[in-house]
Formats: sequence, structure tokens, C-alpha cells
Amino acid sequence: MRTVKEQEIAALAPNANAAANGRKISTGGGFVSLKRSEDDSFYMGECKGSGKNNYVVSADYIDEVHPVFRCTCPSRQFPCKHSLGLLYEMAAGKAFAITEIPQDILDKREKKEAREAKKQAGEKKPATEKSRKASRAARTKKIKKQLEGLELLRQLTDGLVKGGLAAMGSVSLKTYRDLAKQLGDYYLPGPLTYLNRLILEMEACQKDQDPRHYENGVEILKKLRALEKKAQSYLQDKLDSDSPDADDDELYEELGGIWKLEQLNDLGLKKEGARLVQLAFQVTFDPARKEYIDKGYWVDVDDGQIVHTCNYRPVKALKYVKQEDSCFGLLRIPVLFYYPGAVDKRVRWESASYEEIPETVYEEIVKKAWADLPAAMKAVKNELKNTLSEGYCPVLTAYEEIGMVETGDGEDGDGESAGTGKKAVYAMRDHGQNRIRLGCPEGMEDTVSMIPLLPDGSLYRDGVLFGLAYYDPQDRQMGIYPCSLIKRDGIYRLLY
Repeated sequence: MRTVKEQEIAALAPNANAAANGRKISTGGGFVSLKRSEDDSFYMGECKGSGKNNYVVSADYIDEVHPVFRCTCPSRQFPCKHSLGLLYEMAAGKAFAITEIPQDILDKREKKEAREAKKQAGEKKPATEKSRKASRAARTKKIKKQLEGLELLRQLTDGLVKGGLAAMGSVSLKTYRDLAKQLGDYYLPGPLTYLNRLILEMEACQKDQDPRHYENGVEILKKLRALEKKAQSYLQDKLDSDSPDADDDELYEELGGIWKLEQLNDLGLKKEGARLVQLAFQVTFDPARKEYIDKGYWVDVDDGQIVHTCNYRPVKALKYVKQEDSCFGLLRIPVLFYYPGAVDKRVRWESASYEEIPETVYEEIVKKAWADLPAAMKAVKNELKNTLSEGYCPVLTAYEEIGMVETGDGEDGDGESAGTGKKAVYAMRDHGQNRIRLGCPEGMEDTVSMIPLLPDGSLYRDGVLFGLAYYDPQDRQMGIYPCSLIKRDGIYRLLY
């Protein structure tokens, strides 16, 4: 009989409520019959519902990667709660009677196979010279349009650099909002996001007169200026060299490019047979993009590389985009695709299998951590020097102890202390007696306050910390935003 893990069910569920309702159906005895095919490729059941007749629910695994769920209920969710209930019946190891696969299912399988064969035949058909020229012309036209938008943006940033943000904050922001709308017509989502963030900071400053908004605005303006200059050079080079196609430069996505898996595959940005374990998960709202972002941080068990996944959910389409959730299993991924980038690459995959995490995997993760804190911070600082960086960098580093310390205001985070003012803060110390402050950057969920709530005192000694290293401009020192602690027997999350 097929084995189904609850983590797989949660991943398939359109939302948490659907998964919870499916579990209730299963535990409440909602299924009156359960059947499966002898080859384990088809499962079905009859489930009591609100209608006169029982609902007929099925799960077809003829395609292991993309199982097909069907139900006679009127729900528009996919899979519906009854399909999820059937999966919970399978996960619970309930008894399924052997049955023949219904003829209508066999007919649907044949039609699907015919569609797939037709699709593959179409994919193999080479593009004509005419279509290639038309596609290249369209991409070239888009680049020219983007360059026009960047010139408009350059004029704006020139004015702000010369006149200062004070001029922007003292007048109506309608002009800047109108410009932001225009940038949307020039295929420049990246610069548009930075401009929206700048406008939001100036709006907040007009309301509360907090000088920190000016400081934040200056940093955003630096990024906007850097992006404008880099984008100008990048696009002009593509235009001059007559190479408008996608490449492995990060600016491609910043400037409106949307990566397809086939493109990543053609560029060789992939890894076969990957094993990932999630270290942390968070949901944030970006008011500049007007999107919720479900972000997961993962470690590649084999090479120790930290990667992340992002699921963007626009406010206007919340009911159509499924929210991601935490993952507590070991993912085995046939083909892992990487987005272009140097550190903390974004990844995607088409399919994955879920397993319980054996202790040997935790041991492998622990071995991949930085043993020397100064060396780890040196690598982090090199990344943070990039003007367009997010302002933090994921790091996996071993610690001898985590606890409260009295520290000077001028401590630089690499074990060297300056200044005479003392205050108690949380810090981690490596085995070389180097230490760094554990803090919470502005706008982040407070995980430091969760440290004293850890269930076991042994967690404070001899483990590995996963966190986001950052530079604190107020204290003028490096810090780490703690996300999870890893021991040889498990992962203890501070950020779920």
C-alpha cells in the first residue's frame, strides 16, 4: 500500500483550513468505503457529505510526480477537503479493499497520455526563422522601452541627489506617485519597487517627522541610483551586442524578466538529486510591492549551501495563490533549479518527495557550519558591500555558548571591543572565544525574545546557529538575527 506523509498532504492542500477540514473528515469517520487498485496507482472512497448522495473521491497516481485528484462535490478548491481526507485515510494506514480501476478513469488516462504526447511533439517542433526574428525584435523593442524609462528615472535621481530628500519630503508626493505609475509602463518592476519604498518613507516622515525615515530614504536612494546605473549599462550592452535573450545576470529579473524552468535548465542552473532541509520560514508583507512573501530558508545537506524559496502573493490575487507553509521533513528533489545570484540563491523545483529527517542528516548539517566566526563575518561583509544586497546575509556558524553578556556600545561583532558604555545583550561565542551580538533588525519578527524560552538548557552550548548576518547602522557593528539552532538531534526554530 502507498505511503503518504502528512507533510505531503500539507504541501498539496490549497490552504491550512482545507487540510484541517480534510483531517476532520478522516478522523470523524466520514468515509464509508475505501478501495484501491492492485498496482497501487489508484485510490478511491465514498465520503458522507451535505448532499443526498455520498461523494465519490479518487486519487490517481499513474503520474507519480503529478497525481490527479477528483471528487463529485461542488467545491472549487483543488484538491478539495474530501480529496485531502482520502489522503489522510491513506496516511493513517486504513484498510483499502482491492478493486478494478473504473473504465472512466482508464479513458481519462488515455486522453491525458494523448495530450502529453501531442504536447511533446509540439515542443520538439523547431521554431521557424520568421518566429525567431519576431521574438528577437520584440525583446529588442522591450529593451529600448526600458532604456527610455531608466532615462526618466535618472532625471529623478539626479534631482534628488542634488536637491536632497528634504525637498521631496516637504512637498506633495503626487508627482512621484505619477512617475511610479509610469515606470510600470516601461517594464521596470525593480526600480518601481525601490521608488515606491522611497515614497512610503517620505510619507511616513511627513506624518511623524521621525529622522530615521530620512536615513532609510537615503539608503533606498543609494540602491535606486545604483540599480539605475547598472541597468543602463547592462541593457545598453545587450542592445549594442544584439543579444536581447535572457542570460544569467541577476539584473534580468530585476528589470522585469520572468524565469521559466526551461531557461534555467538551458543555462545549466540546476542540480540533480538534491537534498534540502528547511531551517526557517517567515511570511512578510511588502507594502511597496503590495504582496505577501512566503520565504523559506533551506540548507543543501550535501554541500552546506544556504538557499531560499519565495512565494509571492499579490494582495489583489490572494484567493488564487496558495500560501506556502513550514516544512519539517527532508526533501529529495530530482532536479533543483537555481535562479542567478552569488550568495543565498533562490531555488525552485517541480516535484519532491518528503521523508523523516534521520539524525545522520543533522550531523551532516552541523559539519557544514563555519567554525571560525571572523572568517564567516568576512565572507558576509563582502556580500553586504554590494549596494543592491538585501542588507543581510544567511550564515550557518558553530557556537560554544549563547547567553547574555555585558558589552561595550562600540563592539564590532568580530570579538574586538571598543567603547566604554556597558549594556546586557544576547550574544553567541564561537570556540575561538570570538563573539557577536544577536539582534533583531527593524521590521523583523522578534526572535531574540524567544531565546530564554528554549526548552532545554543544553541548547545554549555546543551547537550551530542559523541566522541572518547584518550591519546595524545605529550601533555601528555586525549582528546576527537568530532563526534556528541546530544540534545533532534536531532543529529548534525561532523563526517558523
